[in-house]
Amino acid sequence: MTQHAPSRYDVVGSFLRPAPLKEARAAHASGTLDDAGLKQVEDTCITQLIEHQKAAGLPFLTDGEFRRSYWHLDFMWGFDGIEHVELDQGYLFVGEETTPGSAILTGKIGCSEHPFLEHFAFVKQFEDAEHTAKQTIPAPAQLLLELYRNEAAVERTRSIYPNEDELLADIGAAYRTFIQKLYDAGCRNLQLDDCTWGALVDEHFQAGIVAAGSTVEQTAETYLRVNNLALEGRQADLTVTTHVCRGNYHSTYASSGPYDIVAPVLFARENVDAFYLEFDDERSGGFEPLAHVADGKKVVLGLITTKRPELEDEPAVIARIHEAAAFVPLDRLCLSPQCGFASCEIGNKLTEDEQWAKIALVRRIAQQVWGA
Repeated sequence: MTQHAPSRYDVVGSFLRPAPLKEARAAHASGTLDDAGLKQVEDTCITQLIEHQKAAGLPFLTDGEFRRSYWHLDFMWGFDGIEHVELDQGYLFVGEETTPGSAILTGKIGCSEHPFLEHFAFVKQFEDAEHTAKQTIPAPAQLLLELYRNEAAVERTRSIYPNEDELLADIGAAYRTFIQKLYDAGCRNLQLDDCTWGALVDEHFQAGIVAAGSTVEQTAETYLRVNNLALEGRQADLTVTTHVCRGNYHSTYASSGPYDIVAPVLFARENVDAFYLEFDDERSGGFEPLAHVADGKKVVLGLITTKRPELEDEPAVIARIHEAAAFVPLDRLCLSPQCGFASCEIGNKLTEDEQWAKIALVRRIAQQVWGA
């Protein structure tokens, strides 16, 4: 029987890339390993990862995003009308600059084919009575944000879509097509990863919005609109969740701020079944905004950090879960790390053993709280 996310103890989806995979990707980039050779290494590493996920007791399986350079851009490059570009500057995180990949428009957006469908099919073959495949992709709002990344991107996007309503409509339609194809391939658990809300809570990002002539409220409504457009008419037995992050690159972050300003829009009105939320340090604020979560929807508390190897204090985490239960009933709460372990292939600053120790901690705490 198909399981539906989230589980009491869960993960966001990405895992540290093992050394053979890193070496193969470097060889492929240098031209000394062909596409077939790279795929063979990817297949082997993903198979081993899935075995490890099962051994760790995780009911939902992902490919760890092992076939991607970035958590978001590789998916965007799979759409018609979007191409890979390398910029002069990467994203600016606190204390570090990312690699400079981006996505630019070359025409109208569509989804005739997409490589992630094959990626999902590979994971699905490992399903059994206790394990179900889950697919993670960037949210539609994340694509919109990327197409407005800098002045040159804005100019190019507006040259192809002078009317933003048409742009939003085409993004929504491309996602709906992909989601239908994914559903036809047997997917029943889809996760939309979304840093737009995590950016929107940050004062510096808000200042940029105002300087561009808009408002935080208008921007939030636009993000909500494009995300919900993508989910219109979705199948009743397809579970859709979303993960909100403030940036996760080589153990650094991009933004800070509590959920207060976005909660009435995101938590109350986005048409998803559950929210995976970052709560691993003071940058995320308190639990009070959870009072806006719509009835019946679940919240996965990201109380275990993937940015540092040290294990959290179990009683302290349990106490925080019960604090959150003042705003969302305990039976609608779950536990996970606050983000993936490798949102980009560089990965965070911990070892694979430390990564699995974090997951074991999540499971141990969940079993104490819920008997899961």
